[in-house]
Amino acid sequence: MRAVLAAATVGDPDATIAAAAQMGRAFARSPLNRKRLDRAADNLKEAFPDWTEERRRAHAVHGYEHLAMLGVEIAGTNRIMNQDGWPERARLHDISKALDKLLTGKSVILVTGHVGNWELTGQLIAMLQFKVHALYRPLDLRPLDAWLQQSRSRRGLYLVDKFGAAKRLPGIIDRGECPAFVADQNAGDRGLFVPFFGRLASTYKAIGLTAARYGIPVVVGWCKRVGGEVVGPAGEGAKVRPRALRFDLHVADAFGPEDWESQPDPVFYIAARYRRALEDAIREAPEQTLWMHRFWKSRPRHEREGKPFPKALVQKLSELPWMTDGELGRIIARSERDAAEWAQGPQKVRGLGKEKRKDEQGDEIGFEG
Repeated sequence: MRAVLAAATVGDPDATIAAAAQMGRAFARSPLNRKRLDRAADNLKEAFPDWTEERRRAHAVHGYEHLAMLGVEIAGTNRIMNQDGWPERARLHDISKALDKLLTGKSVILVTGHVGNWELTGQLIAMLQFKVHALYRPLDLRPLDAWLQQSRSRRGLYLVDKFGAAKRLPGIIDRGECPAFVADQNAGDRGLFVPFFGRLASTYKAIGLTAARYGIPVVVGWCKRVGGEVVGPAGEGAKVRPRALRFDLHVADAFGPEDWESQPDPVFYIAARYRRALEDAIREAPEQTLWMHRFWKSRPRHEREGKPFPKALVQKLSELPWMTDGELGRIIARSERDAAEWAQGPQKVRGLGKEKRKDEQGDEIGFEG
């Protein structure tokens, strides 16, 4: 693995990342990946129903290009993104709305998603002298996992095993340090179901429970890859030759107890709001999103049991400050479609699979709500 990482950083960074994008594109279109590519295109159809099929397929491929480029970026991050070098490679784009929360000396929950470079998001916050503790799933290869922890901790980003992390969170919060979550994946049947691109998606409840329990703010941020030049004709399908290790750090949303204290269900509000912020980030950079994820894999109980859309859930959704009647109607209609498809067999529901990983059975750090 060290040899692979070294090979990714030997040549010219721009040429290496362009080659990585080409390899990602080739893998995306290979017969071995046809099922996952179709899933990515289906997810894009869910998120952007007004797009053409050609545009959705192109962005499904972009997701694999982005993943391959991300691998090269991670290999070079520790060498280039250090205290001396990061200002030349990254810009703090619009973080002013988060500074009043980060500079209090108290704990702040950091949330990001699989959009842009989520690895660098936490590292940049850490290099601004905030101690960040990112929850993650340990790698199966123990030496590689040990290297990952050591390399990240040198920059002030500490990795916390998400299984059993509930025991460590109180200490992190008491010390005024920042727990961090990558929180756009499916959270299993026991997650909170909140809107995501107009469809109910299972969302981790631990973030809302932690924020509400300790009264600490939530900041949603992400790193967007920037730069590059257009190659060939401009327009919707234009190709861009990327530049290596150039990023903007964005803050999609920042909110605190004053925003949810008046809400009838603070945990639901927090989950819905950070998921909405992640949706905004994805809309800004759909080409830098891993669309192969099963965002809508788990379905709420009322859909699985063929029951009507719960009145209590309608009430919770309608009480969200940003919810409109039209959006609420679309969410209910989509849920009714999912229920009808579930009645024909779970495999009929777009985005579902037969396998069920251990960490998707429930919440990622063990909190129950």
